[in-house]
Amino acid sequence: MFRVGLTGGIAAGKSVVSGRLAERGGVVIDYDVLAREAVHPGSLGLLQIAETFGAGVVRADGTLDRTALATIVFGDDDARARLDAIVHPEIRRMAAEHEAGAVAADPRAVVVHDVPLLVETGRTDDFHLVVVVDAPESLRLERLVEGRGLSVADARSRIAAQADDDDRREAADVVLDGTGTRDGLEEQVDALWERLVREAADEAGDLR
Repeated sequence: MFRVGLTGGIAAGKSVVSGRLAERGGVVIDYDVLAREAVHPGSLGLLQIAETFGAGVVRADGTLDRTALATIVFGDDDARARLDAIVHPEIRRMAAEHEAGAVAADPRAVVVHDVPLLVETGRTDDFHLVVVVDAPESLRLERLVEGRGLSVADARSRIAAQADDDDRREAADVVLDGTGTRDGLEEQVDALWERLVREAADEAGDLR
């Protein structure tokens, strides 16, 4: 098994890379998906959030009121830390379960942990290889505004909430260029995939 940590600034092209790796046979564990599952109705995560921040963060239908929760934790580092202490361990637990299942099915599996805040959470040492999708902030801002319909202020706020580009590049073992076309980025992924397959085989002791 070969563990890959995949990250990148918002709108850099990480979703294209993640999708292509899955197409090539990688087992992709999407932490955004796990974050939603960690607080689904009836979950331990949601129960703990309600106990910590009050019943007002849960809607009448049992779902998390993300707006109400954001109002509480926005700009409050202590509140954010308490929220992270609830959600992050649950996400890691679910990721470990997915990874274990992948390895049981194939000891040479390439398991890709798609983690938007990989650098911010200090988990880069958890992986055999850290892959960063890189694109200039100006281009990412343009993609967020023109492609996703965000306001300039909202786009800048989302970019500012992440690690800066230099920190991500410093943490990377491999940097993929997200400035070009989708086809161009997928070609980079295809080249990377060949390396990942070889290294996964080596890690499993299957030297071919």
